Amino acid sequence: MKYLHTMVRVTDIEQSLRFYRDALGLRELSRRDYPQGRYTLVFLAAPGDDDAQVELTYNWDTENYPGGRNFGHLAYAVEDIYAICQRLIDHGVTINRPPRDGRMAFVRSPDNISIELLQKGTALPAAEPWTKMPNIGAW
Repeated sequence: MKYLHTMVRVTDIEQSLRFYRDALGLRELSRRDYPQGRYTLVFLAAPGDDDAQVELTYNWDTENYPGGRNFGHLAYAVEDIYAICQRLIDHGVTINRPPRDGRMAFVRSPDNISIELLQKGTALPAAEPWTKMPNIGAW
């Protein structure tokens, strides 16, 4: 058995790519349009880890996807949690749970999918402005 991917339905493919690709830093591996089914699939992965993929599914016809905590979250190990959180902020992303401990943070995609970011190895030393940042919303 081999893990292939996690599928996430998105409501705006370009907005989602700005989040997953541009802000979060995932790499687009492939994109295919299926006119007969009226949907687009985009596969992304963290640089250097093509085996753990996220599939963004964009249905061309408008649908409402009510959110639920039953999904949980996607999680990524990062080289520098402070740097990725700053990069996300620079892209207009809200840090819902800041990395006050130098180890863990949570953000949400444009479609309200929770993303956990975990510092690789040991936690970084506590640093400003992160230690004083409050939680915002839910993650």
